[in-house]
Amino acid sequence: MFKYILKRIIVAIPLLLAMSLLTFWLMEKTPGNFFDSLKLDPQISQETIVRYEHLYQLDKPMLYRYLIWLKNLLTGEWGYSFFYNVPVSRVLGPRIFNTFILSLSSLLVTWLFAIPLGIWAAVRRNKWVDKILSFLSFSALSMPSFFLAMLLLYMVSYTGLLPLGGMRSAHYDDLGFFPKVIDLLKHLIIPTIVISLGSIAALQRIMRGNILEVLRQQYILTARAKGLPEHIVFYRHALRNAINPLITLFGYELSGLLGGAALTEIMCNWPGLGSLMLTAVRSKDVYLVMASMLMGGILLLLGNLIADILLAFSDPRIRL
Repeated sequence: MFKYILKRIIVAIPLLLAMSLLTFWLMEKTPGNFFDSLKLDPQISQETIVRYEHLYQLDKPMLYRYLIWLKNLLTGEWGYSFFYNVPVSRVLGPRIFNTFILSLSSLLVTWLFAIPLGIWAAVRRNKWVDKILSFLSFSALSMPSFFLAMLLLYMVSYTGLLPLGGMRSAHYDDLGFFPKVIDLLKHLIIPTIVISLGSIAALQRIMRGNILEVLRQQYILTARAKGLPEHIVFYRHALRNAINPLITLFGYELSGLLGGAALTEIMCNWPGLGSLMLTAVRSKDVYLVMASMLMGGILLLLGNLIADILLAFSDPRIRL
């Protein structure tokens, strides 16, 4: 297992290099740079703009700047953010933490609800519970996330039960530890619901289909013929094999939350990595874009590696 993990890490290095080079090339091919916006300010002279471009080596060839960025990255230097006027690491660190909190809460809510609902629907196949869950699942899948976010924010604006956006209240710094946790959880509710609802609907349908397919297998019929209790047949034999495809999807869920959370973060004013990436692309903050895309690639590769490791522990046949 150690050799397999080491091999996956080695293979990930050229993938990340190719992704970063492609991102750098795409940013280079878009017209202009960050300092072009300064030309609209009559108080800033052309000489000042040229001096800034020379200072940050924007007048150098693309490949030269990429190699310099790569060299600095190996020493732990992520570059300098033009928009925020600070090193990229100082901007990226808090935003990654904020997105991690939102992604973790969404993953927990999704899996805690999707798996039991899928099992419940499969056990009561074609009953009224299964039909209601199917209707709710298709309704959730057909609803755009931005529309759901606006609907929830509109409802909250009338009730006042939850905050209307952001991550912290204005008096957050004056609170104690547990009031701070409660305040953060209140701000998490709406974006977590928006991100999780579609994922719950999709995973619930997949879980239901997997269980129904496994229950038709010959070894399930053999287990029942041996006189095993139904709950042992279902939870020990059927469920373990039915959940394997969902573990595979976990890797894509982890990286998909980064892209899926971007629109939700903007709608709910959540200061995460998705909204930061949009700001960086719009302002042509090239080194901030590079760092954000690199983190997205690392999340994708790490998520798939974790999913494969979990599969090996779940199914001994995969270890071979």
